Amino acid sequence: MSSYSKKDAGDASGFVLLADYIPQIVQEIRYHSTYNFVGERIDGYEEPCALLAKEAARALKSASSEFNALGFRLKIFDAYRPVRAVRHFTLWAIDEQDIRMKPYFYPDLQKQELFDKGYIAKKSSHSRGAAVDLTLLDMQSGKEVDMGSPFDLFSPKSHPDCHDITDEQRNNRMTLQKIMAANGFLPLDCEWWHFTLKDEPYPDTYFEFPVSANYLRGN
Repeated sequence: MSSYSKKDAGDASGFVLLADYIPQIVQEIRYHSTYNFVGERIDGYEEPCALLAKEAARALKSASSEFNALGFRLKIFDAYRPVRAVRHFTLWAIDEQDIRMKPYFYPDLQKQELFDKGYIAKKSSHSRGAAVDLTLLDMQSGKEVDMGSPFDLFSPKSHPDCHDITDEQRNNRMTLQKIMAANGFLPLDCEWWHFTLKDEPYPDTYFEFPVSANYLRGN
């Protein structure tokens, strides 16, 4: 734990724009769009950009270099997530009437199970600037590597150790996990795409500033 582990929740001075830090990444910030499990843009996502604490970005840059050497680029779905976004998820999850995106993201689960099975939490490592959701792109084809299930599919099929996928899909997941782990990231047992920096700089701070390049530059 660092000596500056507690910060003001609105202080973005320890964060960077991933596109500036790792120019070769691709970004598809799902929570700035309507194509996500809620079905609308999520509170706090003012711009479609990925932010991370500098320490996490530095570790991710090292991982990215290793993936590049293997012929892959990183595709980022989400990184820093403000507290208000997590609150948006929580309020949505307790609204039993809103199931418009159920066929796409949680076809076999009821909403309450999303809490019980760990897919949605009332606090998130994303809000500490230490977590990232990502996949790999093949440099030659430009297409996403087949991981056996899409991002944010809330299903046992998305668990990293799922055996109900092909050997190739499982090998792809293990390639992602192995290099991320070698660069200091911990996986999540129910989402193959989620990784949190083990030695995170702000383990006690859940930040509230928006996902915004303009806000970051103002700090």
